[in-house]
Amino acid sequence: MLTIESLTHLGLGRASDGQSLLPRVLPGEEVDVAQDGTVRIVTPSTDRVAPPCRHFKSCGGCAMQHAHDMFVAEWKLSIVAKALEARGLQPRLRDIVTSPWRSRRRAKFSGRRTKKGALVGFHAKGSDTLVAIPDCMLITPALAACLPALEALTVMACSRKGEIDLTVTDTTSGPDILVETEKDLTPQLRLELAAYAQTHNVARLVWNDEPVVTLSAPVQDFAGTQVTPPPGAFLQATKDGELTLLAAVNDITQGAARIVDLFAGCGTFALPLANRAQVHAVEGEAEMLAALDRGWRAGRNLRRVTTEARDLFRRPLEPDELRHYDAAVIDPPRAGAEAQIETLASSDIKTVAMVSCNPVIFARDAKTLVDAGFTMPWVQVVDQFRWSPHVEIVAPFTRK
Repeated sequence: MLTIESLTHLGLGRASDGQSLLPRVLPGEEVDVAQDGTVRIVTPSTDRVAPPCRHFKSCGGCAMQHAHDMFVAEWKLSIVAKALEARGLQPRLRDIVTSPWRSRRRAKFSGRRTKKGALVGFHAKGSDTLVAIPDCMLITPALAACLPALEALTVMACSRKGEIDLTVTDTTSGPDILVETEKDLTPQLRLELAAYAQTHNVARLVWNDEPVVTLSAPVQDFAGTQVTPPPGAFLQATKDGELTLLAAVNDITQGAARIVDLFAGCGTFALPLANRAQVHAVEGEAEMLAALDRGWRAGRNLRRVTTEARDLFRRPLEPDELRHYDAAVIDPPRAGAEAQIETLASSDIKTVAMVSCNPVIFARDAKTLVDAGFTMPWVQVVDQFRWSPHVEIVAPFTRK
């Protein structure tokens, strides 16, 4: 029998034998592990609950449904706290904000043909086994309602023995579907897909890199400005999470008349901030900037927004360029943006709002800014990826 001593940042339980890492267990539990690796809970934790989703045992989409919400919140806060403490940083951690059930507005499903039709769902953890998830507790009701239509699309798009990826985004005008498949797009298939989109009210259907059908623009609303992102473009996972991050960024940059938005994407922060400030949006993907620019031009009562396509990993904005701005917003990919953080640190800019999805990288970059004279009074943790090990972080950095 083993005792679970703690959890890793991935939610795996460290066992008392000093070597086992076990899934779906909690600290303090006593467990038996069979020769085939099956874990049996002998003495359950008081933080253990019945998983709310009937797919939890078979689906690999969630890691922490067996734990009480309060336990998960404290565990996620501890992940961020430990990463910061490792760098000698101890800011105040605000209460975590967790997105509600059924709020994930984008999901990447897998599809496979069967003898009777098709199967669409998520893979079991560490397995090629595909699991149907008709009652998934993560995705929005609109995405869940798409599953039968996605099965019909899989029959059309998937070869007999292959598997396809279906990235589906919930938009104000209907589902936005990106199909990734090895099947050729023939003239006959184009006609069939056009009919399919009409039947299932699909806003846009993209086949690999090629838009096939657009019945209506798949719009996202950024604080009153309408934007049509490119297929598969980055989007905050939930609307609730996006609004929480935006509220923090808006608060941090309050009073700034000129703001630079680094890794601006399609305008998640740039366009709302343009309601009160001039914004320069910098992003490596020209397609996303084009979507941002179209949204700004069609918007109402927005201050000036300029755009710049630039690889901020290779060519970060330098201190002499940053001197034109009162505040910077930076929301880099998971790997962070070390070079850009260093130029921010050596610039004269007084305010930085940093958003991150990687606690370890966030702590590294925060340390660079603090060492350059910035203060970090608080950190807000946002749980957009409910029941997973992932977190989002936003924090202010200011200096006199």
